[in-house]
Formats: sequence, structure tokens, C-alpha cells
Amino acid sequence: MQQRLARGEAAALGELYDRFASLVHSLAHRVLDDDRAADQITREVFGYIWENPDAYDPRQGSMRSWVARLTQREAVQRLRQTETTAYAETGVGSAEELEAKVHRAGVAARADYIATSMPAPLRKALELAYFQRRDYRQTAADLSITHEEARRRLRLGLQLLATAETRPLDGPPGGHGRIL
Repeated sequence: MQQRLARGEAAALGELYDRFASLVHSLAHRVLDDDRAADQITREVFGYIWENPDAYDPRQGSMRSWVARLTQREAVQRLRQTETTAYAETGVGSAEELEAKVHRAGVAARADYIATSMPAPLRKALELAYFQRRDYRQTAADLSITHEEARRRLRLGLQLLATAETRPLDGPPGGHGRIL
């Protein structure tokens, strides 16, 4: 896919868009809580990918996780800009409230990124446990795995999600500021 994008194949961008547009939009909406802003982020992310196909490094993860990381960084940056502007114009709120809101959005973005990037077996186990309220025995039965394997997947998935609070979204590769 990356090679096709580098050659300027518009069809490759279309395929990538079909595969990841709903992910990009939903992640941006989760941070910004605004459909129009999420639409704008979606356009910007795919515009960035089209203009910078070599920015993706497969050694650092899947294309899905790279696209999610781009989205979350841009959405959190947009939230910070929007909230800072609103604070400056209205004077309502405080700098601490702004930072707390941005921090919460960053943690949510990081958790979404972790969930979308984790291996499918871990993600599926967590989805069963969280969304369908399955315990580890039911999860094991649903996935046709042992109880021990279900516990292991759930434990590891939860440990990964726990890092969302303690580990912020990292900056772009090379530390060059905004990537979009």
C-alpha cells in the first residue's frame, strides 16, 4: 500500500480511505465531540497520508495503528487550539480546567489508540468482557480457548489499557512538532 501511495496511485488512497475512514472519524469524534471537526480531521489525515506516504514506517507498527496515531495527535492538538481560543475569547474557565480537559481527551485518545492497535485476539477478548459483559469463562467459551488463555488475554489487554493514563501520546517521529 505504501509503495502504491508513493507512486501516486489514487486508487491506493481510495482503498486506504475505505479501510480506515470510519476509524479516523470515530477517533476524532471521540476526542472533539463534533462531527464537523471530525470530518475536517479525517480530510487532513488522509491529505497528510497522500502527501507523505513515506512517513509510515512498518517497523513501528501496522498501518492501522499509524493512521490511528496520526488521528489522535491531530485531534488532541485541535482540541487544545479550540479550547485555548475559546478561553482567550470568553475568559470563562481557567488554564487548569483547559489542561484537565485536554488531558482527559488525550487519555481517551491513547486508550482508543491502544485498543485499535492491540492484536485482534486481545481486542476481541476485551470486547466480549466489556461490551457483552462476559466473564473469563464465557469469553473462553465464545473464543474457543482455554480459561487460562482467556484470563491471560484479558489481563494483558487491561494492562495495556492501563498505560493510557500514565503514558501520553508521543509526538511525531523525530520530534518535529505537528505532523499534519
